[in-house]
Amino acid sequence: MSQIETIMEHNKKFVQDKEYEAYITDKFPDKKIAIVTCMDTRLVELLPKAMNLRNGDAKIIKNAGAVISQPFGSVMRSLLVAIYELQAEEVFIVGHTGCGMASLNSEHMIGEIKQRGISDDVLNTLENSGIKLRKWLRGFSNEKEGVTHTVEIVKKHPLLPPNIPVHGLLIDSTTGELEIVVNGSEENSHS
Repeated sequence: MSQIETIMEHNKKFVQDKEYEAYITDKFPDKKIAIVTCMDTRLVELLPKAMNLRNGDAKIIKNAGAVISQPFGSVMRSLLVAIYELQAEEVFIVGHTGCGMASLNSEHMIGEIKQRGISDDVLNTLENSGIKLRKWLRGFSNEKEGVTHTVEIVKKHPLLPPNIPVHGLLIDSTTGELEIVVNGSEENSHS
């Protein structure tokens, strides 16, 4: 059985048994926070537990490495929607130990892309249209650097209200221990 069939079978029972009732909430985050974190599978349940979050507490935006690479891309837009439309008052950038983006090798990934059937013509067309794949597919040298870089992009965004604290945390992928990399509340009080 494929995953889609397994998921749909489970979902039918989930709805019939009204298991969803335990998760009913509204669109506004109860704790008034927005989080950008990594899509790593280890964080699916660990991050909310480690941060004492329940369904409805936070807006959680996930991508590879918890990185905002485009100041006017979809992740930053999501943060701004969370702030201006959904009443988030603090932003957390949460990276994690053992992140694959810290060791991402763009040359290796381009090799994998070619092996999976994407032609050199497609790659050349992208390069010729201004998309620098080697830069776009590059990770960061260490997890703290990734968090700090993303915090800076958010803090310097021209549409971010000046009173919004932007915190940077690193979570241990095994224990869930949180380390403050950037305390946005302290930085706001010194501004």
